[in-house]
Amino acid sequence: MVSIIWFRQDLRLSDNPALHAAVARMKSCGGKLLAVYIDDQKWPKASVAGAASRCWLHHSLLALDHSLNGRLLVCSGDPAKILAELAEQTGADSVYWNRCYEPWQVQRDKQIKAKFKQRNIACQSFNGSLLWEPWQVLKKDQTPYKVFTPFYRRGCLSAQVPREPLPAVDLNQDQLLDISKLTRSSIDQLKLLPEHNWADDMLARWQNTAGELQIGENAAKQRLATFLNQGLAGYKQGRDFPSQSSVSRLSPHLHFGEISANQVWYAATDKVLADSGADTLQSDLDHFHSELAWREFSYYLLYHFPEIPTENFQKKFNNFQWKANEAYLLAWKKGQTGIPIIDAGMRELWQTGYMHNRVRMLVGSFLVKNLLQPWQEGASWFFDCLVDADLASNSASWQWVAGSGADAAPYFRIFNPVTQAAKFDANGEYIRRYVPEIAALPNKYLFDPSNAPDDILQQANIKLGKDYPFAIVDLKASRERALAKFKDLGSAIER
Repeated sequence: MVSIIWFRQDLRLSDNPALHAAVARMKSCGGKLLAVYIDDQKWPKASVAGAASRCWLHHSLLALDHSLNGRLLVCSGDPAKILAELAEQTGADSVYWNRCYEPWQVQRDKQIKAKFKQRNIACQSFNGSLLWEPWQVLKKDQTPYKVFTPFYRRGCLSAQVPREPLPAVDLNQDQLLDISKLTRSSIDQLKLLPEHNWADDMLARWQNTAGELQIGENAAKQRLATFLNQGLAGYKQGRDFPSQSSVSRLSPHLHFGEISANQVWYAATDKVLADSGADTLQSDLDHFHSELAWREFSYYLLYHFPEIPTENFQKKFNNFQWKANEAYLLAWKKGQTGIPIIDAGMRELWQTGYMHNRVRMLVGSFLVKNLLQPWQEGASWFFDCLVDADLASNSASWQWVAGSGADAAPYFRIFNPVTQAAKFDANGEYIRRYVPEIAALPNKYLFDPSNAPDDILQQANIKLGKDYPFAIVDLKASRERALAKFKDLGSAIER
């Protein structure tokens, strides 16, 4: 007998519940295991990740194939059709996968299960991505939470404890089905890599000191170990400073399932226990756990409110009059706004496929409030550029910044990017790294070159409007304009 394990956003061999079940079935029957990844060509166009994310996927699949001794069957097309054909060709009597939570994937998986049931083929799905299932955490009236803190404190933490991570499966090549006679594509044939060499520069930012690309399950484990040893202590405060190494940078590894949230949750807990649970470290752990819970909340919202990637969670925002401006939007995308911390963040995004969390909030606030551009434009650009292009987190976070989401930032919270830069990049390390054309400015004027005296600009050999743009909006005036427009929305955030 053959058992099929369908890899999706769980590209790992350890703590993989579906893989564990498939291997157990295979061993009990003395059969073979068929490992398959399908590049789904039936997804809605709006859900197709951008070049950065697809580039990461390419290398993550290579890493998984290596772990499977070259026996990962890679296909492209309609998963329902492909899985049915594989079951018929191989005589498979069971199919296993870990659940995904994007709306169209939920619907697709239900249909696939129903078809396999008609054919008397066992079909099981598991939770390999989340600490708590979205339907597991509800209010007393059995409706979903709309505010993060009660969701996490009253809902998640009072629910069952997250399951302990599972060990890596024990597989040898003889247990994996020979795929040489099956119709398949190569990973290269999926054409996940862009045709231009932009990806080479981007991937270089994800190499270790030995020049090795840090993508895949082993890299994810190493990234976690590095964070626990170097970033967890002081995380609560340090995570706000983009030039420090206090953030985990695990988001792409989590998105593609190279590591699970359960592994991260318990590894961080074990680290604190091993260090005798010092009070300050416990505080850092609690804050880190709450950030993992924000990821959970994002998936929770997407599951219960599947329209959040495109529609305002708070319907009163449907009446908001955005001021669409292509010039503003383009300047923001290119990192040419004349506001250094904003430009640094947008250039980091383009160059690395990643952006520091504090800076994500700043560039988001600047776009939707100072520039009055629709949050959907920002969400779309991030989804196109991030290696961790995660629909749930991206959608929930952009709606939070815009004020239109669940438990969103209040309309009057408009980050001042100049004072924020002075506070969280006081020495200008982050800005100078990504906006080198103004690196010669003293710190006093680095955060707001448009207000630097002429003699200071001359000493730094900078001509505004030529070497670096003037600020495209006045921060004070644009803030007042945004406050007036947002205040008009009236009623308080729905609780």
